Amino acid sequence: MTPDQIVEAAARLFEAEKTGTQCGLLSLTYPGMTLDDAYAVQSALIASKRAAGLGVIGWKIGLTSRAMQQALDITTPDSGVLLEDMLFANDAAIPAGRFIQPRVEAEIAFIMKTGLAGTNVTRDDVLAATAYVAPSLEILDTRILRADPETGKARIITDTISDNAANAGIVLGRERNAIDAFDLRWVGAIVKRDGVVEETGLGAGVLNDPVTGILWLVHRLARYGDGLAAGDIVLSGSFIRPIEAPSGSVFEADFGDFGSVSVSFT
Repeated sequence: MTPDQIVEAAARLFEAEKTGTQCGLLSLTYPGMTLDDAYAVQSALIASKRAAGLGVIGWKIGLTSRAMQQALDITTPDSGVLLEDMLFANDAAIPAGRFIQPRVEAEIAFIMKTGLAGTNVTRDDVLAATAYVAPSLEILDTRILRADPETGKARIITDTISDNAANAGIVLGRERNAIDAFDLRWVGAIVKRDGVVEETGLGAGVLNDPVTGILWLVHRLARYGDGLAAGDIVLSGSFIRPIEAPSGSVFEADFGDFGSVSVSFT
């Protein structure tokens, strides 16, 4: 993609979010789009949001489960940026119209006490840099149509990455757990929508260990001269499938001794 095309694609996404009207698949408009192109579009989109006054509060990691990777025919996760207007309190009621087509996932959130950067960062470095881990729900949304109405072609990974990895919101539970208090591979959640169990899963569904997700992100960011900062919230990746969140729905995620988190959509 040319620099002008990258700016144009980011502007389409920015406008789609402002108006609540999804745009067409970028992968159809720009059929030669690469992963690097997609991350360039994402960066341009985030730059527009920052220019509008929004600060960055962290990162999200997506597509960490084998099931989701196979669905999109990829073998690597993706990442997006968390902005300050995405953070909601536990038990928050999300107003109608705030998102276009919201869905919910359960994740383990890492909150960093020190920065991390570089290709030589190790798992032990991630553990040492983590202030605490917490139960969380990620709210997904899409500014891009899930499928093209004329051809039936579904979104692909370049669409998702361009769209800030479908990132829209985060809800943190109240509990704050030491990084070594639990084996995060065995931390799981029972996720209910309107009182009905919709999904269950274990942290091991995230690259066998959620810490591995943080390590992957640090190494990926190092390619662009970037890294994690102290205070960053990092969503390590979902271990359940996305659950649709229509108006009127209530979500509760029970992580057992690790904590709980809930959110509703009015």
